[in-house]
Amino acid sequence: MGLDQIKGRIAAAETAAGRANGEVRLIAVSKVQPAERVERVLATGQRIFGENYVQEAAGKWPAWREQYRGVELHMIGPLQTNKVKPALDLFDAIHTLDRPSLAQKLARQVQDRGSCPQLFVQVNTGAEPQKAGILPDAADDFIRECLALDLTLAGLMCIPPEDQDSRPHFIELRGIARRNGLKGLSMGMSSDFEVAIAEGATHVRVGSAIFGARSYL
Repeated sequence: MGLDQIKGRIAAAETAAGRANGEVRLIAVSKVQPAERVERVLATGQRIFGENYVQEAAGKWPAWREQYRGVELHMIGPLQTNKVKPALDLFDAIHTLDRPSLAQKLARQVQDRGSCPQLFVQVNTGAEPQKAGILPDAADDFIRECLALDLTLAGLMCIPPEDQDSRPHFIELRGIARRNGLKGLSMGMSSDFEVAIAEGATHVRVGSAIFGARSYL
């Protein structure tokens, strides 16, 4: 499909939802994509990218950041506590704050550094046992715990179950965010970002529709 078409669809979805154009931030998910594809997208001016793995990001993004100014890198995959320090060296935002041990490790590192990336609490709205994230019923308490650790939260993130309608999950995430005074909503991917925008997404994560299908071989 390509970046221009995705941007056009985002703009149309913003208009349909009565939102200002440019209000939604597009995260181009570049994980496991060949370098030439990512460089083509960088050359068009896209500067916000999402990666799942600290090691993969560390192997390719420092050089690109020297070449292309203004790159903003978002961690959108599960973050192991032993990878917190290198993650903070690399990423401007972490969308997968999903457990107390990670919050505590982040808080210690952030205090030492004196700076904090954008942090999104991942909520497992589908209560899927194989998926990371705080369960919705525990989200309020976890958000309070993060704030008590002096972590500045940008918002919430969710990944709805693949076999379900995404809209109820987006609505639930929005409700949790509102009652906790959080504005950021990282929700919506290639198949459902327009629905997410209609329900208030501030960040959408689109990969294959921009870059093409991934090859894990």
